[in-house]
Amino acid sequence: MSAASSEDVIPITVEFSGGLEMLFSNQRKLDFSIAAKDESGLNSNVAFLVRYLCDNVMKDPRKDLFVLDDTVRPGILVLINDADWELEGEDKYEIQKGDNILFVSTLHGG
Repeated sequence: MSAASSEDVIPITVEFSGGLEMLFSNQRKLDFSIAAKDESGLNSNVAFLVRYLCDNVMKDPRKDLFVLDDTVRPGILVLINDADWELEGEDKYEIQKGDNILFVSTLHGG
């Protein structure tokens, strides 16, 4: 297996707040690199990141608290570099080097 070159990965920061950090081993902030291309060979986007987080980072079995119908569930705000993801194309936003993506749960148990 060949070593990944810097063009093959994109360094990003992912943060969790509002209780979501519990699903990710109580980690509030992760600095890591994601593949530059998804499974189809397209530029990696937020949808790919969400799948990656569920498959490789989330240890909690309750994935349904983070995703619903293969996207971030309603009630979770997603900010891309401090802008609402709705302004950036939601899960179709193509991840850029140095992006900061914040997931904030607005759902509270009762």
